[in-house]
Amino acid sequence: EIHEINKSERGIDSPTDVLSFPMLDFDKPNDLSYIEKYPQDYFNPETDELLLGDIVISLEKVKSQAEAYGHSDKREIAFLVAHSCLHLFGYDHIDENDRMEMEKLQNEILEKKGYTRDYE
Repeated sequence: EIHEINKSERGIDSPTDVLSFPMLDFDKPNDLSYIEKYPQDYFNPETDELLLGDIVISLEKVKSQAEAYGHSDKREIAFLVAHSCLHLFGYDHIDENDRMEMEKLQNEILEKKGYTRDYE
């Protein structure tokens, strides 16, 4: 199913491990200073919480990548969620500097939560 979503939404005819669909546009990653300008439909009407977007994870890829990297499925899911959440906050890895910043943040998140490469 993620193959079809990747094809229809991004025009890429191949499976992937995770897709992120941000609802917000950021001038700078993680800069929510202008949040008041967003319409109310960017907020959950029941909780008033900001909706960042959607994440789709391929459990098939989780299993194969966890095996390939020699760590648990749980650690692989944690990595993909951290990666995707950073995308929802406006981070990307298109150029080298952005990639390095995003990887640093991913590693910090995973380490704080105890998900290292050798996590079981």
